[in-house]
Amino acid sequence: MDEKCGNEQRTGERKKDRHVIEAAGCRAVIENGSVTEITDPCISYCPFAKRFASPINPVEKDAVKRNIEHRIRSFGMCTRERRVTADESMVLFGASELLTTALRNKSIDAAVICCDGAGTVIVQTPELVQGIGGRMSGLVETVPYPEVIERIKSSGGIVVDEASASLNPEAGVTEAKRRGMEKVAVTVAGSDVTTAEEIRKAYPDVILIAVHTTQVKNTEEARRLFSVCDLVFACASKSVREAAAESACVQGGVGVPVFAAGKRGKMLILERLAETNEPFLVKNMKLPVCDMGKQPEPLV
Repeated sequence: MDEKCGNEQRTGERKKDRHVIEAAGCRAVIENGSVTEITDPCISYCPFAKRFASPINPVEKDAVKRNIEHRIRSFGMCTRERRVTADESMVLFGASELLTTALRNKSIDAAVICCDGAGTVIVQTPELVQGIGGRMSGLVETVPYPEVIERIKSSGGIVVDEASASLNPEAGVTEAKRRGMEKVAVTVAGSDVTTAEEIRKAYPDVILIAVHTTQVKNTEEARRLFSVCDLVFACASKSVREAAAESACVQGGVGVPVFAAGKRGKMLILERLAETNEPFLVKNMKLPVCDMGKQPEPLV
């Protein structure tokens, strides 16, 4: 093999080990266990990110890079060493925490989520939901790792596309239904409102959760999310908060809230409240409730 061919082959190998995630308003590329690219953040402050084990405060490229590197070291994110189960809750109203509670209460049979190293997965146990989702950022692109896929399967999960680790929530719902799971919840990236609409049309009974909505920068798109989703996370989206004023019936949290758009979403939030030992206040009022000192800054 000549030097040129050898270089091309090595470049191809590097490209095969590529993950893209969104974290704290940045988009980052992880290759071979290292952060190789990171964009400038679109926000300067996030009340959620500042509480990470490796805090991001203020939101700057170096701080986000350190946080991602910490996650790579601590639980193998975007590597073959990825741990996929966990017991601890990270926040009160996170998507994985709400799904964990719903699974424990048998309100849902399965959750369709995504995992680095495996793509779209179907999970039926709280430990797997929390281990995969509780420490994840917005996953944009990933590659399959047989080791990670086997850990998920050994823990009772189902990997929808073992060959390419594609991110396809509708395919996940279809597979869950095919296997007899009736009460299914699914997370969809907020920027992919068309997929959310397609899932709702095909599966009217599914619980739809819009996550990672910072890139929702159009009020009409946010309205479309509320029209089909049961829960919509606000992240740093100004448009989601504006649409919530028209459509939300319950708000969980203040700084980075989740909004229920109907009864099914409301029940998931109330179940979570019933499970926690934390004190809380219940009061009827106009939504959204925004504490400007605790929201992401700036809203985009």
